[in-house]
Amino acid sequence: MTASTPLNFRKIAALVAAAGTLFWLYTFHYIANVPSGDGSGFQWLAVFPLGMVFGAFFLPAWLLIAIGRLPRFTIAVGLCGLIAFAIIWAQLLNEIPKS
Repeated sequence: MTASTPLNFRKIAALVAAAGTLFWLYTFHYIANVPSGDGSGFQWLAVFPLGMVFGAFFLPAWLLIAIGRLPRFTIAVGLCGLIAFAIIWAQLLNEIPKS
């Protein structure tokens, strides 16, 4: 029998932070392809709450991953950020016109 390798929490934290970062970048693509509605460009205001979530949760997570500190806490911060993204994104999808 071989010994199982322990979980590498730093890699898990990096995966969670990468998922949040990729979702944040995807939101720019989605908002850019929203029908313009009245042509005012107000759909771009959705970038601000999403950017605040990214700045509050994922930038510190990337910093902690880079310096190699508190990997379990970093996972928790990243998961909280993903939950915050899900809540805000669900609200924004109700506000954005479909066609």
